[in-house]
Formats: sequence, C-alpha cells, structure tokens
Amino acid sequence: MRAIGYYQSLPSNDPNALQDLDLPKPSPSGSDLLVEVKAVAVNPVDTKVRQRRASENDTPVVLGYDAAGTVVATGPDVTDFKVGDDVYYAGDLTRPGTNAEFHLVDERIVGRKPGSLSFAEAAALPLTAITAFEALFDRLKVNDPVPGKTRSLLIIGGSGGVGSIAIQLARQLTDLTVVATASRPESQAWCRELGAHHVLDHSKPMADQLEALNIDAPGFVFSTTHTGQHLDDIAAMIAPQGRFALIDDPEDLSIMPFKPKAVSVHWEFMFTRSMFQTADMKAQQTLLNKVSELVDAGKVRTTLSRTIEPINAENLLDAHRQIESNATIGKIVLTGF
Repeated sequence: MRAIGYYQSLPSNDPNALQDLDLPKPSPSGSDLLVEVKAVAVNPVDTKVRQRRASENDTPVVLGYDAAGTVVATGPDVTDFKVGDDVYYAGDLTRPGTNAEFHLVDERIVGRKPGSLSFAEAAALPLTAITAFEALFDRLKVNDPVPGKTRSLLIIGGSGGVGSIAIQLARQLTDLTVVATASRPESQAWCRELGAHHVLDHSKPMADQLEALNIDAPGFVFSTTHTGQHLDDIAAMIAPQGRFALIDDPEDLSIMPFKPKAVSVHWEFMFTRSMFQTADMKAQQTLLNKVSELVDAGKVRTTLSRTIEPINAENLLDAHRQIESNATIGKIVLTGF
C-alpha cells in the first residue's frame, strides 16, 4: 500500500523529511478496524513528532492522526462498526499513523463520520474536537460553576484548529460568554464567525483589553498556543478559584502566579486514553458521535480552511511547513492517494 513516512528526523526544509513509501497492507485483529483512508488532516503534533522521533530498526515512521475513511475489514472483537461504515477519528500516538492508504485503529476511539460532510471536511475535526471537548468538559469542567459571577471562558488562540472547535462547542453546549484571542484581522473575523462574543488581540497586553469589555473575569481559561508568553496575562485575568487548561509545550512553565487566586491547572492531551488504554477509552467514540450529531444538525461546522490533493510526500511536507509557520487558520486537509 502507498504511505508517507521517514527514516531520519529532519527539518521541513529538507526534501527527504517525508518520503513516499510502499508498505504491507495491515490486517485487523481484536477490536481493530481496517480503514481505507480517504482524507487526512495535519496538526502541530505531526510536526513535533517528525522533529523528535527517529525510526527504529530500519522501520519507517508513518505519521498522521486525523483521518476520515471507510471500514473495509474488522477484527473479531468489533461490535460497533461493520464493513462499509464511513468513520472519522484521531488515531493513537503509539501506533503507525494515518498517512497510509489503509490504517488500523481501535474502534473505541472512532466515531461515525457526519453524513453532511465530505471526507475532507470530516477529517478536519477529530483531533481538535476531542481535544477541545475533553479540555472543556473533562479538565475545566465548565458546567461546574466557579464561585461568583464568572460565567466566562477565555480561549487563547481562537483561530487555530483547537480554538476553532472550542469556540463552537462552548457556544452550543454551554451558556458561557466566550472570549477568544487572535492577532490578525482575518483571524479575528474567523473567531467571530464561529461564535465568539468578544475577541482580544493577543499580540498586545490582554488584561486591559478584557477589563475594557466590562464583563466578569473568566472563571475558565483554555490556552492552545504560546502559553509561556501569555502566562502573566492569564494569571491577571482569570477569576479567583478559576480553572486553567493548556495543551501546548511551553519550555518553562511556573504555575506560581496562580497561587494567590487558588487557580487549578490542568493539562489536556487527547492521546492519554489510547496510550494508557484507560477504562473510559470509549468516551472518545461517544464524544465524536456527539460532534457528528451537532454537525448534521447544523450547529457545528467543519474548521477546514485548505484542501490539498493528492496525499503524497511533497504535499504533506508543504502542509507541515505551513503548520510550522504558526500562521494557519483552521485546518489543512489532504485527500486521495
């Protein structure tokens, strides 16, 4: 089968950073689905793994987590899907990735593709939807009020993939006032289109901008990017006894600024359930199906912003470069081998 991978961890300006490969077609066992991949999205985690993980024993590293496709075979323990079902999912960091014609994935982390979306539109959603959903409802527990009039949520990086879906989920599933941040006119407009009540410019000090809105201090803050750069602003803005979640990888993170306000700090990492085979692993299937329902009801839209065709090493490497620029809006998706 055709696939894209690498043997050496190389920078994206090296043409050998990703290569077209011919690999054996896998066979499902246990609770695995064999999915014929129709579309894949590219996320920051793809570029981070490419830069950090080298191949072992001359086995190429195949990246890719977001995917949409069709089930073509099932393992003997599969109960929720059958051959011919269209699915979407975000994969497992510990297994070969979705940048291949056929891919094995545990059914417990797979959702039914929204019927109203194309494969490309659906592939833009899983990883960011899981991340945003888990951050809002499992980590921040936004439906459990913070004491005081603090029914506000601040999303740092509202125009990125995770921020884009977090805005929508917060608007559809909570009564929170949603404040997003974005630094360019086009990214600020994107946040407003998705439902943000207010947008701050995170290229400037944010605490004064928030105060000028004359709204309650946010009881919840979700940081998706450049957390280290914004930490002091976040500590100044968040309400006492508030809850703070982050997903990025700051080089140095001191949480001491949060001590006076007794703020709790939470990491969100959507691969935790599959990496550790947690007892609640199937929660990801449940939430992906919930997102499908919201999409098909017209309440949540895809965050696809660019489609590239076909899926090959040259195009995938171009997408990696765009992600590394930190200037993308929404999601980049590749379709068709």
